[in-house]
Amino acid sequence: MKIRGERECTECGTRWSYYETGSIGCPACGSLVSVGVDERTEHTDLQVPFDLSPVRNDIDDVPHDDLADRARERAREYVRQRGFVNAGDLRDLDDDYLAANELRHVAALVSRERSLGEREELYFLSLLRDADDGVRPPAEEVPRSLRAGRGLASANAVREYQRDVRTWAEDRDLTTTERSALETLGEHVTRIRMLDGDIAPRTADRLVEATRDLANGLRGDELALTQAQGRLDSLEIGDLE
Repeated sequence: MKIRGERECTECGTRWSYYETGSIGCPACGSLVSVGVDERTEHTDLQVPFDLSPVRNDIDDVPHDDLADRARERAREYVRQRGFVNAGDLRDLDDDYLAANELRHVAALVSRERSLGEREELYFLSLLRDADDGVRPPAEEVPRSLRAGRGLASANAVREYQRDVRTWAEDRDLTTTERSALETLGEHVTRIRMLDGDIAPRTADRLVEATRDLANGLRGDELALTQAQGRLDSLEIGDLE
């Protein structure tokens, strides 16, 4: 969505940047009536908090399925509001977004279990403890029964990121190589989603690494673009199963 992010309040004349505050309200007088003073610029990245403290505070008082439902909803709401284009600039596929996505999908699996094994419980609690700091457990700690959560989380995060990349690139003349890499990335996402995310956790992480390299490549880093192509080719060889 293209917006005029530099605003001027019609009540008191204060100027502020919606890109920085994420609010249409005047920071000086609170008025909601303002005018844009800049050109329309692509902007999808809302500044929203991700705080799991209210869920963590009840960790000893509610069953694991209720806890998982609350964690999933909080992560879902955060993910729903996020984007990756800020004032026309393409931002990174960040750890906070990835961790929220993984908590969302893992919590969905956990909430359906009548009883959790120790590994599954520890993994879920680790995500609940650290996801709002952008921290996920390493791939080797993902229980086999929960690896679909990591796979789907990565695929869906990359899918949403790719959508913003395409929006950001609409006014740019991408090379054939860049367009091909974006298409290949989308094909991998489709394959992983068709497998319901049931892939090796390290493969899911490689998908994210390739996406980050590709984004850097599209922003002008030729070495990163080459690295992205290499990662995508290695996934295409058969690393998805």
